[in-house]
Amino acid sequence: MSQSIADLLAFLYGELTAREILPRLDAIIRRRAPSIRAARGGREFAPLNESDALLITYADQVREPGAPPLQTLAAILDAHLADVVSGVHLLPFFPSSSDDGFAVIDYYSVDPALGTWDEVARLGRQFDLMFDAVINHVSSQSEWFQRFRQDDPVYRDFFITVEDAPDLSRVVRPRALPLLTEFSTAAGARKVWTTFSQDQIDLNFRNPDVLLRVLDVLLFYAERGARFIRLDAIAYLWKEIGTPCLHLPQTHAVVRLIRAVLDAAAPGVQLITETNVPHRENVSYLGDGTDEAQLVYNFALPPLVLQAFHTGDATTLSRWAQSLATPSDRVTFFNFLASHDGIGLNPVRGILRDEEIDALVARARQHGGLVSDKQNPDGTRSPYELNINYFDALSDPRDDRESMETQVDRFIASQAIMLALAGVPGIYFHSLFGSRGDRAGAETSGQPRRINRQKLARADLERELVETSSRRARVFQRYAHLLRVRRAQRAFHPNALQHVLECDKRIFALVRGAAGQSGRVLCLHNVAGEPVTARVSALRPSTRWQDLIGGKIYTADAQDALTIELQPYQVVWALEGSE
Repeated sequence: MSQSIADLLAFLYGELTAREILPRLDAIIRRRAPSIRAARGGREFAPLNESDALLITYADQVREPGAPPLQTLAAILDAHLADVVSGVHLLPFFPSSSDDGFAVIDYYSVDPALGTWDEVARLGRQFDLMFDAVINHVSSQSEWFQRFRQDDPVYRDFFITVEDAPDLSRVVRPRALPLLTEFSTAAGARKVWTTFSQDQIDLNFRNPDVLLRVLDVLLFYAERGARFIRLDAIAYLWKEIGTPCLHLPQTHAVVRLIRAVLDAAAPGVQLITETNVPHRENVSYLGDGTDEAQLVYNFALPPLVLQAFHTGDATTLSRWAQSLATPSDRVTFFNFLASHDGIGLNPVRGILRDEEIDALVARARQHGGLVSDKQNPDGTRSPYELNINYFDALSDPRDDRESMETQVDRFIASQAIMLALAGVPGIYFHSLFGSRGDRAGAETSGQPRRINRQKLARADLERELVETSSRRARVFQRYAHLLRVRRAQRAFHPNALQHVLECDKRIFALVRGAAGQSGRVLCLHNVAGEPVTARVSALRPSTRWQDLIGGKIYTADAQDALTIELQPYQVVWALEGSE
């Protein structure tokens, strides 16, 4: 057992307790490590490269009569995505009681309504898998919490109970819901910490038994084929009354401990932290570049791209992108624009002005979206998340004056920005397949996030993909083309050099790849609904550049510059080559 693990346990629980639990953790690692190696069959995970791109999807995203949803999903992936994405982020597929899977009843089981571990394994034979580790909380229906309610001594301290009325005003809340929920137990009524909902009961990581159980769960996921493990809502993990209970040093220590345990028992499995918070706090989960997560969600990207297209001005997006940096080349960003959640606003507080955020909120509502609030420490509320499909956020679904061609051009341009940036892209199913929002689903369920979680019938999806003039077919074909282009160019390696260029404010421009090396790609994205002339300087003279998307060839002039005419919402990815 490495000294770093011992030190982290001592930091969390003290020297005496650390010495007591270290052999128990060692036993877990020794028990799980051989089965993890056996499950891989001697195969090692290759380092991340330009071919890596993950589809984000629910296990039952596509349904058909008489077939387990996981089997149907595999068929869709085999038919359409084998050469488009490298992996699949399966949103929670465990038995659950609410929140579309994020109130987990049993960490070790597949929901029988979705399929079996055999179906998950089938997916893993062709695609890398990302599993969700929903470890901040469990379902109120879980065995762990039911045993707590029975006052079982083993589970008595598995959850956080609060007596009397301590001052909890500093606690940061992601949702405008009560922090404490009262439950009847065999020991009497108990007020229990519930950060996200009364059905999602926060685990007490001050109890080392909880940590050991969770570490066993994570190693079980590695045994079941997970290459990536997503630490859901990890920033809220450790609670200390009198603090914000967010990003506490103990939380970072737990992330480092998880990393160390995975490195010991399941080398190559990568952690990705989900922290919908301001950018500087978000990237802190990369640690020193070697000791915490290998990837962090790039949460500021979705609202900044949206703001650029709303205003036709990429200035703020470009300035922010110029500042992007990681502590080492062993870590990177998980770039995304849409997911099962909404478009978070906290990550851009301090980047966008309040009035610019208010404009995003107003536009989302104008386009048929919803807005979720968060509870502030002073009792007020503020917008936390835009609940809207990304296609709808860019193009008003009720506006029939704008052509479908323009709407698709705008949407693809937004996605191209995400694909061009350094990092690994994550593409939500509804984005890849050109969905619009399900406002009716959100209203019927009373859950705003359902607006972008609609489940599809396989027959309907396949029919629309065959109809070349349909929105789904147009979006999918163009999106898939971008992904195929991207995976063929070394310049799009997650850690390849990225240089954001100063250009016309209507253009987001960057070069991927190092100067003086072959294979550089110049990426130009027009965020405005009007033609723009891009003049890009400081390139090698008399050099030919070929657009990988449209095929056109451009040549630098005697002044060492390229002049490229961009149509509204046009994207040019030009590969450098000698004349």
